[in-house]
Amino acid sequence: MKTLDQLLAESAALHHHLCPRQVLGAQMGRLVADLLDLDLPQSDKRLLTIVETDGCFTTGLSVATNCWVGRRTMRVEDYGKVAATFVDTETGQAIRIAPSPTARERAAAFAPEAQNRWDAMLLGYQRMAPAGLFVWQPVTLTTPVAVIVSSAGCRAVCDHCGEEILNEREVLQGGLTLCRHCALGGYYQACESMRQLVSQS
Repeated sequence: MKTLDQLLAESAALHHHLCPRQVLGAQMGRLVADLLDLDLPQSDKRLLTIVETDGCFTTGLSVATNCWVGRRTMRVEDYGKVAATFVDTETGQAIRIAPSPTARERAAAFAPEAQNRWDAMLLGYQRMAPAGLFVWQPVTLTTPVAVIVSSAGCRAVCDHCGEEILNEREVLQGGLTLCRHCALGGYYQACESMRQLVSQS
C-alpha cells in the first residue's frame, strides 16, 4: 500500500486540487485493504467497488484501490452518499463503509491549527484513525457479482430503438428484447427521433 501522502498527491494531480472528500476516499481505500486483506491499489480486477456518489470522493478512492469506472471495477449507484461497498470477487465477501456521523465535527480536534471548518476536515481526516473516521459493516449484494460484472462480448439489440445493449443489460418484455430505457423509462426523453437527426445531417 502506498502512503497516504503519495495517494493524496496522485489524487490532487488528477483533480487539480485536494479537498476533504478526496482524503475520505483515499483513507477508505486504505481501510478496505486491511478489512479484506487485499494488496491495494490492485493490479488485477479482484476488487469491485460500488460507490454511492460521484465527484471528488471517487478520485481519492480510485487512486487508493485502482478501481475505475473505465476498467469496470467501479460502479456508481448515485444515492448522494459518500459511501461505498467493496466486494472481493474471489471470496464474495462484501463490506460497506461510510464516514462516521461524527467525523466532521471531530476532525477539528485533530487539526487545532486549522483556520476554518474546511481546513479542519482536510487536515483532520488525514490524521484520524479509521475507527474514528468510518463506520463499516458486512453486507450481502442483492444482485450477484456475476450479474453485475457480466461477461465480455455479450451484446443484444433493442427491438424498439435499435441501439446496441452491452453486458447483458437487456430486458425481455412481451416477447421483445428491450434496453432498460425503452422498457422501464430513463433519465432522458427524446425531442425528435434519431432518424430525423440522421437525415438532417
